[in-house]
Parts: sequence; structure tokens; C-alpha cells
Amino acid sequence: MSAVQDLPRAVELVRKLGGRRRVVIEDLRPQIEGGRFAIKRVIGDAVTVEADVFADGHDLVACRLLHRWEGEAEWAYAPMQPVGNDRWRAEFSASTLGTYRYTIEGWVDHIQTWQMDLRKRIAAGQDIAVDVEIGAKLIEQAANRARGADAERLWTWLVNLRHPDMEHRKAAALHEELLEVARRYPDWRFATRYEKELLVTVDREKAIFSAWYELFPRSFGSLRDAGRWLPYVASMGFDVLYLPPIHPVGRAFRKGRNNAASADAEDVGSPWAIGAAEGGHKSLDRELGELDDFRRLIQDARKYGLEIAMDLAYQASADHPYLRDHPEWFRKRPDGTIQYAENPPKKYQDIYPFDFENEYWPTLWDELKSIVDFWIDEGVRIFRVDNPHTKPFPFWEWLIADVRARYPEVIFLAEAFTRPKVMYRLAKLGFSQSYTYFAWRNTKEELTEYFEELTRLDDFFRPNLWPNTPDILTELLQSGGRPAFMIRAVLAATLGASWGIYGPAFELTEHLAREPGSEEYLNSEKYERKTWDLEQPSSLRPFLARINFIRRENIALHRNHLKFHPTDNPMLLCYTKTSSDASNVIATVVNLDPGHKQWGFVHLDLAALQLDFSRPFQAIDLLNDENYTWQGSRNYVELTPETKPAHILRLIRGA
Repeated sequence: MSAVQDLPRAVELVRKLGGRRRVVIEDLRPQIEGGRFAIKRVIGDAVTVEADVFADGHDLVACRLLHRWEGEAEWAYAPMQPVGNDRWRAEFSASTLGTYRYTIEGWVDHIQTWQMDLRKRIAAGQDIAVDVEIGAKLIEQAANRARGADAERLWTWLVNLRHPDMEHRKAAALHEELLEVARRYPDWRFATRYEKELLVTVDREKAIFSAWYELFPRSFGSLRDAGRWLPYVASMGFDVLYLPPIHPVGRAFRKGRNNAASADAEDVGSPWAIGAAEGGHKSLDRELGELDDFRRLIQDARKYGLEIAMDLAYQASADHPYLRDHPEWFRKRPDGTIQYAENPPKKYQDIYPFDFENEYWPTLWDELKSIVDFWIDEGVRIFRVDNPHTKPFPFWEWLIADVRARYPEVIFLAEAFTRPKVMYRLAKLGFSQSYTYFAWRNTKEELTEYFEELTRLDDFFRPNLWPNTPDILTELLQSGGRPAFMIRAVLAATLGASWGIYGPAFELTEHLAREPGSEEYLNSEKYERKTWDLEQPSSLRPFLARINFIRRENIALHRNHLKFHPTDNPMLLCYTKTSSDASNVIATVVNLDPGHKQWGFVHLDLAALQLDFSRPFQAIDLLNDENYTWQGSRNYVELTPETKPAHILRLIRGA
């Protein structure tokens, strides 16, 4: 379409908006995909909003931020302040769980423009009689719009603006305090409001700051035996206890030890092969206990400062009642058999995925949501979602929105080790936290590049960093010995506000792979019960407890904002986190080499850290209980992996 052909549409748009609306609003931030998705915050966070706001000509403009919680009918307002180059900024506090809306309005500020021009005329020695009267009319209009004490003050001001003595009138015209009163009551008729209302999803604190511990309860007896392992997990400072599926396990095509295609009679199978004759996703494995035992576990966990996270795995074993009662929810092969899960060349004969393209998808969606509702009724508020990237995006957006509208405290963690854009899409449409590629980022360059990328996604993507999982035993952990586990723990716990480990494999430094080149554990707990010696002298339990204590005590580590600093040794990684009020500054320096001592100089950006270059400052090593006095940006470090793999330093102004 040519510009001439498009002219009627443009004219109609001007008529719709009003030809006297002169203010333009552009580049409003934050917003995700043009406002398609909500940004994320947690309770107590400030939502800082910026935009370019300007008008034609030389008139001054003003603007304000509008915001309201979903349960409120009226907008609240915050005046926006100029930050240069027609850019404006304001903020509001996200103080309630749920959803907030926000937008901005801008208008030509005739009253301030009048006073600005008046000052110029006075400075030039010009006659200002007419100009003062112009201002008087503007103040009169504002007084008619004002109420209460403000109206009285403006009417009094108007009298002074029309005083017989010109010097008296001039003094009144330049009254700054009264000017600010008048500016509260502009002529709204020609104000421009941004064309969209944008959304903020507000979560509880644990959605961004948490420490997870994964444990297979069947290796520790039953849910009734939780008294044995809840204190153990709590003693290391973790606050989320994540349980792999605790539902009945299918018997048909059950996998044997080490993922063997056939199982012996005593083999327990993979807990992700959900469903048996006794029930499916709304049932418990009878060997673990009954629902009363699960309810007691929820209550007992709270006594230890723990919250139970449940695995949400939308798939079925061959024995799941769904296959009998709803075969239409599964994909059939040409020979009439139901298609089991595959990731060629891998075959998962014990697991059957749902077919989300079948014509009965609405009933499937409703049933899957009812699983979440069932466990919410039993007290669960955190779900770790297995392979969400293998289910449709619209399904997750619908499910999470529905659940959070009723239970805004619910947290969903996306276990999606897949392509970056897919991971980010899942985060945009509602997942509270996300697994990452952290486990495979080892070098200084890899870690710096990756976490600088994640920092740029902070408005919607919240990383949860795991050095290991039951599926992931990286080559570094296989070969790096105990120091490798210590190094990866420090990195995970300080690079991210949320982190987790699969234990007790991690703290006991389990490192044997099933075969060379594999990331699968030898004698994996996914397929058998394990007996763990939790009292091993070499356990990393005290080390992990120390890290989690440091995290809790330092609010700078409660968020994901990072700044990397140069070092002159590629095996030394240095980065800082700073609290929003700059009262808490944490610098972490890590030796990335688990096999050798490394030393060198770190080069801190003191200006960014608000530290005085000319004065010494304290660097208190919270991990190793040591104290250093540093001065200037260049300071020496020496780290030995077996005894001191890292510094976690609190920087304090003044030595």
C-alpha cells in the first residue's frame, strides 16, 4: 500500500486520538515482546519504569506513572522525573502477590512553560504585564480543577497575580511552591496515555531466592521416615526439598538397574514411569506411604524451615489408568499400539507421552490441571516441571495463569534443557524459575558470556543453577575430584540467587559414570534404591552449610544482578553483587582449576562498587573466615583448590 493510499487510515487515527494531543510516548520499558508477556518481580521489589516523552516545539512536558494491583479499581500515580534526553523515570513498589498493571500519561505542561518563558523575559528586561495575565488565566483554570486546601492556595495566588503593583505580581509569578501546587491540576483533555496497559507478575521471595535439595525418598525408607532426613537437609541450609515422582511406578516394561531394558523382580523402576493398577498422578507409591503421611511430611518440613517441591511429570507408564480409560489421549502407531517415548536413538519403553494434538485435547488439559489442583489441596506450593518443552506453549500459559489467579503463591520451576529460545519462551509465559546450561559452562569466557546474557533477561528469566542432577554428571565432576564439587557449589550459589543440588550424591562427591563419555551415574538412583553413608568424614555437608549461611546473611546474593571484573589469570573468575541500597557488596573470586593452585590480581571497578579509590577497604572472606585490607582496584589473590577454592568477600568501606 502506498503512502497516499494509507492517508485515510492515518487521518482517522489522528481523529481517534485527538488532533490536540501533542505529546509522544516511546520506548517504554520494561516490557516483554511489546507487552505480550508480564515482567516479573517479587514482593517488596521496586518496579522502575522509563520512557521517552516529548512534544513538538519548545513547550515543556510532564508525565506520570499509573499503576494498580489487579484487585484495585482505581489507579495510583507517581510523578515521573526527567533523566536526560527526553527520558523520564518513576517507580512503584510491588507490595502484593498477584498481578499489577502499569502505563504512563504525558501532557504539555503549560504552567511550567509559562513560568520558564517569564523568567527569560524578565532577564531580558521585557514588559511582562501581558505574560503575567496569561499565567493568571492558567492558574485560574487550575484553581477551578483543584479541591480543598490546594484550591484555596491557588485562589489566593491568583489574587496576588492580579495585584496592582507589578513587582508584587512578578514575585507571585515566580513562586516555586505555588507553581508545584498548580501543576498537580493540569488540563487532562489533551493528555496522551500510552496505548497499552503492561503487566507485572509479583511472586513471593522464594520464586527468586531459594536453595534446593533433591532427594529420592525411597532410598530412605518411607514418608513416615522423614524424621531421619528432614533434619539432615535442613542442617545444610537448604529451604526447598524437591522430591522426584512419588507416585506408583509402572510394572510393564519396567527398567532395570543402570537403565537395563529388562527388570528383575526386585527392581523398583524409574519413578518417572508414573502409574500402576493402584493409581496414577493423584496417588502415592504404597511403599512410601499414604496421603496422611504426605500431609504430615508437609507439616514436619515447615518445622525445619523446608518447603516440599513436587515433581510434575506429564507422562504415563503402560500401566497407568489413563491408558485404559482414555486411550484417545495417546498417539497410536500404524499397528495399533500406543507410541512410547523416544529421543532417538534412546528409547523409553516404560514411558508414554500424551498426544496434545488429539481432538480431545480440552479434556486432557482439564485433567492435567486437576493434578496440580489436587496436590495444591494437599499443601504443595512448589512444582518442578519435568520436560515442559515437550508440551505445547499454549497449554502452559493457560495452566499457569489459571493456577496463579487462584494461588498466586505457587511456584513453577521449568526443567527444560533445550534450545535457548524455547527456554526463554517458557519463562515468558509464566514459569517462575528455569534450569540453565550452567552445568556445562566451565571456562572464564563461557561463564562470563552466559551470565551476562542471563542478566540481560532479568525481567522475565530467573535462573536456578544445578551443578548436578540425577541425569547430569558432568565430565568436570567425574574427573575433578572433591575440589571440582566445591568450585561448582560456590559458583552455583553465588552466580545465581537460586541454586540446587542432587543429593546425597553431590555432598558425597559421587563421580563414577556408567560408561566413558556418559553423563549418567553408575548404579543410578533413578533405577534402584541407594544406601548412603551420610556421616562420611569427607562429606561436603559443612561446606554447603557455610555457603547457604552466607547466602542468607547477605542480601546482595538474593538477586541475580552481576558485574564481572577482570583478572590477569584466566583460571580466576571475579564477580560482584550489590544490594539495591549499596549497603551490602559481595565479591566472589573462584579458582576454576580443580587440579592446581592459581594466583594473580583482580581488578575491581571501584566506581561501580561505590568504593573510594584513595582509601583502603576491608575484604572479609566469609567462606574462609579471613580478613584482608585492600586498596585500589588491583589486589592479589591466591587460591588452592583442595583447601581454599574460592573467596566470598564482603567489601566494607573504610579499613
